[in-house]
Amino acid sequence: MKKTVISILGTNLDRRGRNAKRWDKWRPNVSLCQQDDLIVDRLVLLYEGNFRKLAEQVKGDIGVISPETEVLLFELSFEDPWDFEAVYSSLFDFSQEYQFNPDEEEYLIHITTGTHVAQICLYLLTETHYLPGKLFQTSPGNKENPTVGKYQIIDLDLSKYDQIASRFYQESVAGVDFLKGGIETRNQKFNHLIEQLEKVSILSQEPMLITGATGAGKTQLVKRIYELKKQRGQIAGNLVVVNCATLLGDNAMSALFGHRKGAFTGAVDARNGLLKEADGGLLFLDEIAELGLDEQAMLLRAIEEKQYLPLGADKEVESDFQLVAGANKNMNRMVSEGKFREDLLARINLWSYQLPSLKDRIEDLEPNLDFELQRFSRKAGHQVSFNKAARKKYLKYATSPSAVWSANFRDLNSSVIRMATLAEGGRISELLVDDEIERLEIAWNGIGDGRNSPQRLAEKLLGEQAREFDLYEYYQLLGLYEVCSKSSSMAEAGRKLFNVSRTNKKSNNDSHRLKQLLNKFNLSFTALNEASKVSSEKNE
Repeated sequence: MKKTVISILGTNLDRRGRNAKRWDKWRPNVSLCQQDDLIVDRLVLLYEGNFRKLAEQVKGDIGVISPETEVLLFELSFEDPWDFEAVYSSLFDFSQEYQFNPDEEEYLIHITTGTHVAQICLYLLTETHYLPGKLFQTSPGNKENPTVGKYQIIDLDLSKYDQIASRFYQESVAGVDFLKGGIETRNQKFNHLIEQLEKVSILSQEPMLITGATGAGKTQLVKRIYELKKQRGQIAGNLVVVNCATLLGDNAMSALFGHRKGAFTGAVDARNGLLKEADGGLLFLDEIAELGLDEQAMLLRAIEEKQYLPLGADKEVESDFQLVAGANKNMNRMVSEGKFREDLLARINLWSYQLPSLKDRIEDLEPNLDFELQRFSRKAGHQVSFNKAARKKYLKYATSPSAVWSANFRDLNSSVIRMATLAEGGRISELLVDDEIERLEIAWNGIGDGRNSPQRLAEKLLGEQAREFDLYEYYQLLGLYEVCSKSSSMAEAGRKLFNVSRTNKKSNNDSHRLKQLLNKFNLSFTALNEASKVSSEKNE
């Protein structure tokens, strides 16, 4: 392929005098046509109108040392060569006017000459492919060959540079680790979600929608997204966090968009509003589905046009913010029910991420348990940890079907705080774990005092065999236990358990039917009664 060099005339470096002595000195645009291993078929020399004679001289000298090189002079107009906007505009106009043919020509963009501003502009235009080539740099030679000098081609495809690619990978890994709070999570689906979110956080300024159940970690994740963007220089303004469920009636419009003095009764002073506070920053609207339709319409315009009209104002206000929306409801269903604007959902749904609940990524409970312990220890100023047996017991329960984790990571955080606060000498014992499991069961199941919850009862009666049964079977066993413990015989227990179905049978053998159910668990009526008596004695 033919090689074409695009270069700016060096008003000092290319001058070097008008007489023969100029041939004894290194001149960038002349020397690039003197390289033994680089054939320049065409040099497009960009110059300012005041330096036409110098450009003609350089063209003539190149014709002497490299007659095969075609030199095209292209006049530019730099009103101020140090004005970035003026220089960039002029070079951009050139990139649009010049007829590039990358299928037949290879382009080298010479960045040795021109002001630093011009060199930066050439770099930017090359990096964005307005100039479809590679950067090209020349430099003076050694004493043996001072006039020819040397050159270097710089390829902006950074993936070709191992150290840079490795650095980018390390930065990406660090970003992912930051978004996860430094927790070595094990759930593959969640890890994949965070890896993509790390890229989107850095590369995109568009709205994001993060959905998930209450306590799944939406707010904490958004705070980390903000900090990551701030670290990478992607954002400079504030993080503004708003729970839309707390914005009611007229207060919602005023809180979000602000108002002018006297806009309504009680508007004694003007208010900027939260959107203005987020100017240049990140706005997190959690539970966005709670906004009214009027607020949704104004928000859509604020997202798309970066401006809106505060209450009582006759002049629009500008605010350039990135929106992250949070929701724990089915947004498509909200749209179908007429409770949420379809156009707003389409706008905020460009990047959508569903955070899994703790139950859906139960393999991540253990590293999150360690994270919560470390966080408590930092706040308390002393180390807190489990003893070996207590940790094993807590994890066994926490990862079992009976552990509901209805409030997700909030439940886990509260659980750790309770145990760590009561830990004498900074050690969480089995007794503390037993008490905590009882608290959790009361909160989740509401069954008695927690001692006869399905999970605890199954473990007490069946031991390791309890792991073989499903949650519904735990409840079945609980029912058998409660009825049998209050009956004097199998026949009485059977009549209570089969009170409806037994009326449809010609002959009843309630004891036999009860025995079949108990056999499923390898238990007997006597064993259940004895277990009930032992439990009652302990409680007295």
